[in-house]
Amino acid sequence: MDRHAKVYVAGHRGMVGSAIVRRLQDDGYTNIVTRTHAELDLINQQAVTAFLAEEKPDFIFMAAAKVGGIHANNTFRADFLYANLLIEANMTHAAWQAGVRRMLFLGSSCIYPRDCPQPIREDYLLAGPLEQTNEPYAIAKIAGIKLCENYNRQHGTQYVSAMPTNLYGPNDNYDLNNSHVLPALIRKAHEAKVRGDRELVVWGSGKPMREFLYVDDMADASLFLMKSGVTEGLYNIGTGTDVTIRELAEMVMQVVGFEGKIVFDQTKPDGTPRKLLNVDRMKKLGWQASTPLVEGIAKAYADFQSRPTG
Repeated sequence: MDRHAKVYVAGHRGMVGSAIVRRLQDDGYTNIVTRTHAELDLINQQAVTAFLAEEKPDFIFMAAAKVGGIHANNTFRADFLYANLLIEANMTHAAWQAGVRRMLFLGSSCIYPRDCPQPIREDYLLAGPLEQTNEPYAIAKIAGIKLCENYNRQHGTQYVSAMPTNLYGPNDNYDLNNSHVLPALIRKAHEAKVRGDRELVVWGSGKPMREFLYVDDMADASLFLMKSGVTEGLYNIGTGTDVTIRELAEMVMQVVGFEGKIVFDQTKPDGTPRKLLNVDRMKKLGWQASTPLVEGIAKAYADFQSRPTG
């Protein structure tokens, strides 16, 4: 991957895409192509085809997606399925038409069955029923993996799929209505501290276990995969360790400096009981995450405080 190669990062304003751009810039890449949603609607097949035919990037990082937490995924089920299917299909087909041989498709660990063995290996894909609260999004991401797999098989492309665990960090979404659990906890704890509350309300029972990866580690893994010579396949990206939601809330409270107690709202859904990725494939290639969870939460909290909502 030559540093003068043309690299298109789809979704560069999102948390993952912006981290990939930062990583590329830090590594000395000078020809990074980006487009905002206003400039290029990835749901528009004609626009995507024309854009890639004109730009002809050497490499694509496919970080664009419609994303959200449990509430958003469960409420706007049709929107998540429709938008993500079109984005993936348009990008994969247009990339092949434009002669782009190398692409990294970024998915989500929610592609795996709800109750599959832990830690989750890549070959558990399609081995059982999905978690119902985010099934439409998961199905869309599975379709993206299969698009890459079958374009490789039929057309000789080199499209690789990376499935990150729960991500957090700079440019995260802190909207309490549609954010993921960690940014939601950061905002809730911060606002509880500012108000002088004595309690922090956390959705669910606090018992589910989750794995969290700092987004800059994800960006590092993405560039590593693109440069590694891997030409196909599915790769889990994570830390290989997890914590309960209660433990996570306690870490967030420690970082934020909120000294109240945790109250669990068990009328809200827990989601999947446990979701820990087996990351042996990446370790065998020579990559592993480097940011400890408490350190990452502190960086994320600093990012939150720098925003208008903070």
